[in-house]
Parts: sequence; C-alpha cells; structure tokens
Amino acid sequence: MVKGEEVFALTDRGNAQLRETGTGRSPTELEILVLVDGRATVAQIVQSARNLSPKVVFETLGGLVSDGLIRRASELHSDAIDVGDFFSIPVPAAHGEAARAGAEHELALGVSSLREQGYFVRIARRAATARVLPAAQKYAVMVVEDEPHLAKLLRTYLVLEGFATRTAGNREEILAAFREPPRPDLVLLDVTLPDADGFDVLAKMRLHPALKTVPVVMVTAIATREAVIKGILRGADGYITKPFEVDVLLQAVRTVLGLTSAAAAGRKP
Repeated sequence: MVKGEEVFALTDRGNAQLRETGTGRSPTELEILVLVDGRATVAQIVQSARNLSPKVVFETLGGLVSDGLIRRASELHSDAIDVGDFFSIPVPAAHGEAARAGAEHELALGVSSLREQGYFVRIARRAATARVLPAAQKYAVMVVEDEPHLAKLLRTYLVLEGFATRTAGNREEILAAFREPPRPDLVLLDVTLPDADGFDVLAKMRLHPALKTVPVVMVTAIATREAVIKGILRGADGYITKPFEVDVLLQAVRTVLGLTSAAAAGRKP
C-alpha cells in the first residue's frame, strides 16, 4: 500500500518509458512518472498533480510499483544520485585559477596540431587506477550532446564497444541522466547546449559531492586555446574538438578510464 510520506524513484524501466517515443503508458501514468524524482513524497506529488484526485495518484503509483517502473527510493541502488539542486550550485569566479600554470603546461603537452581556425586538440589524462567492475557489469558512459544525430552516433559506437550508455541534450535530461543509477563512470560533455553551458556543468560537477570524482572529457567544436585552458582549469580529464575521428574518441574514453585498447568495457582492465 502506498503511503503519503513515502518517497519513490524511477527504476531503469521507468526511465526508459519516459525516453521512449512509442510508450504505451497512459497520460496519467506518464504525468506521475515525471513527478517521481526520488525526493518528493507521495503527498507532495498529490499537490503537484493538480488535475488528478489523490485517489487516482495513489492508485497510479501503486500500479507503477507493480509494473516495476518505480520503487521506494530507499530500495534503489545506492549509486542513485540526488542532483535536485545541481544547477543552483554556485561556482566561485576564481574556481581553479590556482591551477592555471599547470593547465598551461598540460595544454602545451597535449595539443597535437594547430590549424588556422584554432587548436585541434586530443587531450586525455590516463587514470591512475581503473575501477574494477563486478562480473557482467559494464562501464557507464553519459553522453551530453544536443545534436541528435551525433548523440545517436556516439551512443551506437559506445554500445558496440561494450559500454552502458545514456544520453542527454538539455538541463532536464542531464538531471534525469545523473539520477539514473548507476553513477556514470565517465561523462562526454559538449560545451554549447540549448539551455546550459558545458563549462558550467563541469564546474558544478566538481563541486557536487556525488559527482566531483567522475571523469569528464569535453567534446566540442570550441577549439580556442582559452577554451581548452578553461576546460582543464574546471577539472576536465580530456578535451577533444570536433570534427573528430571516432577511434580517437574511443581511445580517449579508454585512456581516461584506465583501460587498454583491447580491454572490453564490461570486463576487468
């Protein structure tokens, strides 16, 4: 029985239902799924769903539990992240400035070639140690890219390489992707997004307690020297400029995760 003080969160199946265009769920179920965020109580969801009666909300939540689309937040994987205040995290104006000298040096070592339009950059910092995964578990890569065709391309190649991949193209999708367990092992982050700045997302990640250690590789068309330094200063583990070769990107992913070229994404490196 669903109680007013309980808190529910989406399961992987629930997240998939929200992302799929061909879902067979009713408008009422989809509305409730949107309101379930792992933080709001059932009573708060009732207040938010103003066009639905409390009885309908309670019955719908019960049905979603039975169908495995939501679970009590306390029962879900501990890797689920509360990022409700993510975009309100204040970033100090001088964040990372103390590391500027190191960033300048790293940039000088990492730039592969220089073009008239700017730098063509392939920088990736190798992980000191790779995370050892349990059997059958895959490395999770989150792709933040607002161009649908490129996002689909990256996801396809990453899946073929054995990575568990999720995508996001705006603020709402970024929050949903961060909340989706397990916590990503790596984020590929575009800079120019419709309602967010990738450098700001990176800085907020480095200040968020649950995300500050997640490796980030910037993947962007912004190839100026200042932009690369800015990415490194804010904590990027890699910087690749568009257009890029897929093999170059996949190598950067393996490098940052500490994998060898031949290592499977879902196996121990």
